[in-house]
Amino acid sequence: MTETHASAVVGQATGRGQVLAWSLWDWGSSAFNAVILTFVFSVYLTEKVGDDVPGGISASAWLGWALGIAGLLVALTAPVSGQRFDASAKRKRSLGVLTGLTVLAMLLMFFVRDDYRYLWVGLVLLAFASTTFELANVPYNAMLRQVSTPATVGRVSGFGWAMGYFGGIILLLVCYFGFIVGDGDHRGLLSVSTEGGLNIRLVALFTAVWFAMFAVPVLLAVPELPRTDADPGAASAGLFGSYRVLWRDLRELWGTDRRTVGFVVASAVFRDGLAGVFTFGAVLAVRVYGIADSDVLLFGVAANVVAALGAIVAGRFDDSGGPKRVIVFSLVAMLVCGVALLFVSGPVMFWVFGLMLTVFVGPAQSAARSFLTRLAPPGREGQLFGLYTTTGRAVSFLSPALFGFFVWVFDADRAGIVGILVVLAAGLAALLPIRAENPSPEPNPSH
Repeated sequence: MTETHASAVVGQATGRGQVLAWSLWDWGSSAFNAVILTFVFSVYLTEKVGDDVPGGISASAWLGWALGIAGLLVALTAPVSGQRFDASAKRKRSLGVLTGLTVLAMLLMFFVRDDYRYLWVGLVLLAFASTTFELANVPYNAMLRQVSTPATVGRVSGFGWAMGYFGGIILLLVCYFGFIVGDGDHRGLLSVSTEGGLNIRLVALFTAVWFAMFAVPVLLAVPELPRTDADPGAASAGLFGSYRVLWRDLRELWGTDRRTVGFVVASAVFRDGLAGVFTFGAVLAVRVYGIADSDVLLFGVAANVVAALGAIVAGRFDDSGGPKRVIVFSLVAMLVCGVALLFVSGPVMFWVFGLMLTVFVGPAQSAARSFLTRLAPPGREGQLFGLYTTTGRAVSFLSPALFGFFVWVFDADRAGIVGILVVLAAGLAALLPIRAENPSPEPNPSH
């Protein structure tokens, strides 16, 4: 997308350069989300590295449990991160460090060879990268208010998600045609050897460089915010003291704005279901619906296209009608599509209902972020997005664990879909009683 188009989408923000710099982190993060976590490396671990893992438990179940453990680790480390990022005025520095750790883990994935003895190394790296990546989203999401106005926060959020999806499209196409397409011992236009999984391991290197390159602009263009007194005591509190500050702030939130608490909890549940859709979608495509390993990337491209378009369109509905309507409609539609996937078979049906399902993931993700931005008091965005991540990751074991549980109990990968649907339905039920957040009016010309 061009800079001119970006300004048209986001309206009057802090400046075209800062909006684009901020959204390029989303663009670059597709390297982890789309390639590593969803469509390439996770499939490589389950289909190649762990296809003959001993013990009688499938690699898919091990993947689900490894990501579940990652969610628990984030839940233990994220509760105080956002409040400290804000209070210490190190929001941008924290984003840089956490992004760097994610990139480092991606680089190390090059050493995961096509041998079941490397499965555990791959799972540990994937879980570690998932942990640092989720923590990096705390300061990144907190910057949303810095690059938007109250009347355009929905569009800015949607534009950021769309940039992430479009970045995923470009990257998946490059990886598919450069390293994966074709048969035999050499793959892609670069004719890379498949021995020991070399072509996929090179994909991990390439995507690590991609993420690092596009993470730099936001660190240069968006300024660090000054220290504030919005959360007294947070900057000087130690490790255990930070949890006392967190508990104090939670009591304050409960007493003054229970709607915020309710939304944070409800969004934690349905966001975990959204993550489960993309995390396990590629695995299901290959193992249940008969899509070839190489063709799963084509589905990934299509899924990113429809999710991006959905996020852009929904951004305008978010600003005009409120984010709750967007989220509720999206979750209901996803439940319908997910139930259909339980009963259909074959690649064609997966393409139809899989794409219908993914078109609603982007709007739900984007609207959830804008909803919380509208609720956050100025100067405490990082704290609330820290709670947003904390509660999200505190329950982030749900989709992976339930996916693995249903796969194990029914001895069928298809049964894992039920676990994801249960999480989405629980999130919808928790969201419905929460009073809708009205969109802000258009700013006056003096804004």
